[in-house]
Amino acid sequence: MKYSFLKRIKRFIARYVFRLFFSKSFKFFGKKVFIESPDIIEGEEYISLENNVYIGSMCWLLAYKQDNINPVLQIGIDSTVGRFSHIVVLRSVLIEKNVAIADKVYISDNLHGTNDLNIPIKNQPVDFKGEVVIGEGCWIGENVSIIGAKIGKNSIIAAGSVVSGTIPDYSIVMGNPARVIGNRLKKAKIND
Repeated sequence: MKYSFLKRIKRFIARYVFRLFFSKSFKFFGKKVFIESPDIIEGEEYISLENNVYIGSMCWLLAYKQDNINPVLQIGIDSTVGRFSHIVVLRSVLIEKNVAIADKVYISDNLHGTNDLNIPIKNQPVDFKGEVVIGEGCWIGENVSIIGAKIGKNSIIAAGSVVSGTIPDYSIVMGNPARVIGNRLKKAKIND
């Protein structure tokens, strides 16, 4: 009980100090946003965090402006991003409201360039793969990679999946590459 109370006080102070010193550098920083001990935050002028967003410890948020197009990273109301997650944006990543993202999740709208065999991959320009949209109410399991994908609302992405395509609403998805293995609407009707 005592530990829990002290932890709440520490988190309140950390939230207040972060808001006081850093929130103005973001494109939008809503009420009750909490970023717990971030690893790296770059391009915060392109990052919008809506009300009640929680970002777990050691997360890396990168909105990278490579050309004349401003990147957009938006995390919706009441969404959470687990510890050690990476979100890398070249153009657009939209995480809608009430999304739960587990620990160690990688989300990106881009890939390293690999076209020139005479240049090391790390020295090639980053290539835009596709806009990322994670629909309202989704659950993203641990160690998932999402690259240039659109995930429909209220979908479940199983731990360890690699998603790079379009996923319909209410889907249950797993695998590498990810594939739809079920539909939550059908399961709900069966249980009624």
